[in-house]
Amino acid sequence: MPTFDIVSQFDLQEVRNAVDQASREVSTRYDFRDTDSSVVLTDNTLTLSSSTEDRLTAVRQVLEEKLVRRKVSLKTLDYGKIQEAANASYRQIVTLRKGISADKAREINKFISKLKIKGLQSSTQGEQLRVQSKKRDSLQEVIAALKEADFDIPLQYVNFRD
Repeated sequence: MPTFDIVSQFDLQEVRNAVDQASREVSTRYDFRDTDSSVVLTDNTLTLSSSTEDRLTAVRQVLEEKLVRRKVSLKTLDYGKIQEAANASYRQIVTLRKGISADKAREINKFISKLKIKGLQSSTQGEQLRVQSKKRDSLQEVIAALKEADFDIPLQYVNFRD
């Protein structure tokens, strides 16, 4: 029976490369001079910091540019509130989202069942979903419908088996 898995993941090496490029650009650009702006990656969080909120927004834009160039979806980023830090500076914590939460999995399962495709089954398996059908065309129809819908998380379709 043909199946495929729906996952939400990102390439950590590409994120690391984008952060390195962004921090290099922030350290060399003239408009960031004397602002103590930085981008730091730790585990699954990024810490953006700068001396003013405007510069912090500019650091965020530089980071987003680099991530887009490296084909990392901006939907993986979960921005926290801008906080005041020591020495009259500002900081923002950005969490990198990986995996499909239980709520999102239910939402995607409901969406798939509303398609009313005969012989189609979807089930949650940890942080991913498995979709099964007797016909390969039905699975391709589901992938096309999911690509059109917006679930606020990046979705990848892997392990397509006949």
